[in-house]
Parts: sequence; C-alpha cells; structure tokens
Amino acid sequence: MKNIPGTMKERKIKQIALVRNDPWLEPVAAEIESRYERYRQTLQEIEEHWNSLGEFANVYKFYGFNYDRLLKGWYYREWAPNAQDLYLFGDFNNWQRYSHRLTPNKYGQWEIFLPDAEYKDRFTHQSRVKVMVHSDAGWHEKIPAYIHRVIQDPATLGFSGQHWSPRNPFDWSDDHFDIRQLNELLIYECHVGMAHEQLSVGTFVEFADYLIPYIKNSGYNTIQLMAIAEHPYYGSFGYHVTNFFAVSSRFGTPEELKYLIKKAHEQGIAVLMDVVHSHSAKNTIEGLNQFDGSDDQYFHPGDRGNHPHWDSKCFNYGKREVLQFLLSNLKYWLKEFHFDGFRFDGVTSMMYFDHGYREVWDRDGYFKDGVEWDALVYMQLANTLTHKVKPHSVTIAEDVSGMPGLCRPVRDGGIGFDYRLAMAIPDFWIKVLKEKKDEEWDIHELWSVMTDRLPDVKTVAYCESHDQALVGDQTIAFRLMQSEIYFKMSKKDESYVIDRGIALHKMIRLITIGLGGQAYLNFIGNEFGHPDWVDFPREGNNWSFQYARRQWSLLQNPDLKYRFLAAFDRAMIAVVKNYKLFDTGFGDQLNMDGENQTIIFKRQGLIFIFNFHVNKSIPDYEFAIPEPGDYRIILDTDRPEFGGSGRVNDQLVYTTQYHEADETHHLKIYNTNRTALVFERIG
Repeated sequence: MKNIPGTMKERKIKQIALVRNDPWLEPVAAEIESRYERYRQTLQEIEEHWNSLGEFANVYKFYGFNYDRLLKGWYYREWAPNAQDLYLFGDFNNWQRYSHRLTPNKYGQWEIFLPDAEYKDRFTHQSRVKVMVHSDAGWHEKIPAYIHRVIQDPATLGFSGQHWSPRNPFDWSDDHFDIRQLNELLIYECHVGMAHEQLSVGTFVEFADYLIPYIKNSGYNTIQLMAIAEHPYYGSFGYHVTNFFAVSSRFGTPEELKYLIKKAHEQGIAVLMDVVHSHSAKNTIEGLNQFDGSDDQYFHPGDRGNHPHWDSKCFNYGKREVLQFLLSNLKYWLKEFHFDGFRFDGVTSMMYFDHGYREVWDRDGYFKDGVEWDALVYMQLANTLTHKVKPHSVTIAEDVSGMPGLCRPVRDGGIGFDYRLAMAIPDFWIKVLKEKKDEEWDIHELWSVMTDRLPDVKTVAYCESHDQALVGDQTIAFRLMQSEIYFKMSKKDESYVIDRGIALHKMIRLITIGLGGQAYLNFIGNEFGHPDWVDFPREGNNWSFQYARRQWSLLQNPDLKYRFLAAFDRAMIAVVKNYKLFDTGFGDQLNMDGENQTIIFKRQGLIFIFNFHVNKSIPDYEFAIPEPGDYRIILDTDRPEFGGSGRVNDQLVYTTQYHEADETHHLKIYNTNRTALVFERIG
C-alpha cells in the first residue's frame, strides 16, 4: 500500500533530521527510519532486561575473574552455551585439568567459586590459568574469554591466561584530564612496540617517559595507540586480536599502560585506542574461535563467519551475547584505563556483507543492497555507550564508503561517530606521486579531493597513516626521495632529488591540514620523513627488528636534513593551534591558477598560497583578496630553517592595493615555485 500524504508514517519519516536536511536521501527515507527503529527497539529491549545500556555493558564485571567481597573469594564465569564440560586449571592446582569443574545454568553460563579460605595462597596475583572445554568437537584447552592478561612461555611459545589482581589498585585520584580542554584534534598515531630505536620491542614505560615529552614538544595533543589488545602474531600490527580484554603483554603490564595514559593526561594529551571490533583472529587455542566447540558462538556460522580478505572471523552483531561482549569491552577500556575515546577499525567492512569491496557507491548501496543492519545497530549502540560512559569522548570511524549519516547523532538517524577518516586523501597522494610528473599535477583535482566531504561530517585529514608505511608500500618521504634518502640527507650534500622531496613533503602536509578536514593525523616518525617502511619480525626477514623501530637518531643528528622537516611540522601544528584553524569547516577558494599551478584560499582569517610549479617563480604575483589591509607572513615553507632557500622576505608587511576597474582589493607577492606561504591580516 502506498503512503498517503499526511499519514502518520510519512510524517514520522519526515521527522528524521538526516533526511530532512538532505533531499538526496528522500528515496531511502524508509530505510533510514527502519535503521533507527532497529536501534531504538534493541536499546529498549536492553533497558527492559538490564535497566540501562551501561548496566548491560557491565558484564566484564560478571564474566571472567571477579572477586566477591561478601563471600570472600573469586568467581570465574564463562559463557559457553554449546559446551558439555568446563574445567578451570592452572598453577593454582598444579595444572590438574579435570579437578575443578564449572557448574552450568540454563543460559549457557558456567561458574566456579574459589574461596579465600582454601585458595588464598594458591590462587594469587599472576597465577597462570587455562580452561578445558569439552564439546562435540572434543577436549580443548582455551584461554578464558574475559581474561585481563595473556603471557607466552618463552620455552614452549605457548600462551596462557594470567590472573591479574594487584594488591594496590592503580591510583587515578589525581587524573582530572578532560578532552574538552583541547580546541582541536592533532593526532599522533603510535605503535608502542616500535616507538624506540633499539632492535627489540618497546614498552609502555619507555613510551611514557621518552616519547610523550617529544609528542608534547611537537605540538600534537592526542595520541592514537595501536595494538593494545592482545594479539599472538606481532606482525599483524595488532589487527588480529585474540584476547579483547587483555593488554598486550609484549609492551608491559596493565598498570604500565595506565601509567602511560596518566602521563599523557598530565601533559594535556588525550589518548585514543585503536579498537578492533570489525573482526577477530581465527586462533582456536588463544582466541574466541570455536571457544565452546561451535563455529557460531561469537561469529556467524559457515562461510559468512569467515572474512574473505583478512583471514579472520566476522562477529555476529545480531546476537545479544556478542553485543554485550563488545560493548562491555568498550566500557572496560574507558573505565579501567581512562582512554578518551576510540578509533574504530574496519568500519566499512562491518557495514556491508561484501565488506566494502565494490567499485561503485550509490544510494541503494548505502541503504538497501547488502547492508549489514546488525553491525549498524552495534555501532549506534557503541557510540551511544561511549558518550554515556565518557560524555566528551571522541569516536573516529575508519570508513572508505562515505556512508551518509555516519557522523550524525543517532537521534537524527545517523550512526553517531564524531569523526570520519579522510581515507581518499592518502590514496590521492599515492596515485599522484606514482603516476604523474610534477608538471602534470592538476590543482583542480587536488582541491576537489581535499574538500570532498559533507558539511556535517567532521573529518580527520591525513597524508599517510600506518597503512601507507607498511612493507610493500612506501611513505611519502621515500616516494619523493627514493634511495637518495639513505645517503644524501647530510646538510653538506647537494641533491635536486632531496631538495624537491623536502619541498613537496612540507607542501603536501600543509595543504592536507589546511584544506582536508577538522582534525589531523600523523603516523609516528613520518613528520620528519622517516626513511624506512614498517616490517615486523617474521620468517621472511629472519625475525629482524631492523624495520620495526623508529630511528630517532636521524632526527637528533644536527648534520642531517631530517631536522628541517620536523621543525616545519612543529611550526605548522603551531599555526593550526594558535589560529584555531579547524573552527572553520572549509577553506574559501580565492584563486586557482592552472598555468602557474597555484592555489590560494582563505581559512579562519588566514590566506594560504601554494605554488606547486616545478620552476616558475613569479615576481609581483597579484591576486584578489576579500579584506583590504596589511598582511604579514606567518609560515613559509621555503625558510632556511625548514630546509628551504629563503627566497621570500618574511619580515615585509604586504599592503593591499585597490583596483578601481573591478572594485577589488589585491595583494602582490613574490610567488616562488614549490613554496607555500601563509599570511595573516595585521591591520
């Protein structure tokens, strides 16, 4: 039956703000309404059974190991509906596999109680534990699903859980950091293990003591930590998680991670966690896969449960116990570790049955064809919960599809993220640097890519992240300078390749941060042009740490040119912060000069001028400007301290000239090639 104008159903659809504000979405208004209704009904069901979403997400305080102060002892609980027997064993019972059987109930919950009277001196902090699971699949040793720490035996290389209950809880009493004190997000993406220069795995404490001061001095105000949850294969970069509630023991203890976060907060730096809820490792011994003997406990059964591109398992977001597991995981990291929010990995893969591997994105594809509705409901609940637990936290979506409403409030029909990663920008830079000569750079295409976002979608701009730094790919610095980066970076060496690379490295970063979004991200070390890709120890490289580290000595060496790039990055970040650049969503285009490859725009009162031309330096270059007055240069990529030639006099005051013919005001400058200038109006 067709809708009759004015009916309740039509009026209800029109009330969805996402559709009301975007006429393009009107043909899929019913689908957007249905999406919101699924969320609302799921939330209502949760609240009816659990009183609130927050209580629903407290399940990490029920499952796993939790102390009962009234009964004085430890409960261990597990959800394993298809299991026939569960036995807890470990060093507390001399690894007797069948002496401590858990008791089930009708809901598939198993539990055992270890009273202090009998186990106080046996079941202690750092006790190693496993659980034996008997099912139709046989008898298998597993690691408890909600375990807080997993360690590896150096002799056998096998993993076991570790009961983690330090005598004195971590002192958060003086941690008063509030992310609201940040005017903008300037994100430093980090991997703790490769954050130092030694040929080994870095630690939380080393990172806190040595790298946080550097990050602070560099001007970044947010750290995005990768690979926090436990993952057996180091080379996965932390994206094949097995133990979602366990801090990776490679880097230290849970308390040492808390020390890192508190240290960052003391410096006014927020800490985001790169959370991986888009898939799970296939491991059956260490991870969730076939935990209770079935293939559909946490994941979809059969082929749907296997990610065809990532060799991993896909969560069944429509199952309440899975929703509870994942939402509880978010609350755990927020409450117990004081993270300030999350960067959600693989959002595109979650939202669509084809995991986003398609050539064309259109309206039906976003809302009708192959949409994973349960995953969308999970993300809506995840954003709702995160902002309830920590009202001013930040959530960022790694999404390549551009799903409309991704960063709109759930109440408006959106998914509820605060920011979306501008994933098209690094792809654009790779394509340009690989396929085009400098003379062929199209400034109109560049402008289009940098500004291709909806006004209501707050966007994290970036030139390159860890994705572009991995082995098999190349960083922007290496693409620009190739092998000369290894032996021509001395200040004494002359090299056209290096000079070009340094000039464009700065310009690429500045135009990305200047035009690309309302936040900015940089991967650790790329700000100073780190020469090497990232390659973790593996059989193919003889388990070498050579490329799983950051060579800070290159930056610290006063005779090398890496210092120029780092100095420019600090100056660029300072301009963004001092002038609150991100308070204005977009730049206003002032001049597009294709012949001279020059782009001029205004943002937040500043005038940005980019001359990408190979060799055209133009004296008395003139362009129209909206506000008359006196201007001065506040940032010049060609300054000698940034590795430039110092061709422009930064001390001059530039005064606009009035053109009576067209009644416009013009500014006249020396427009040097491969240079970017930023002007402010001073009177």
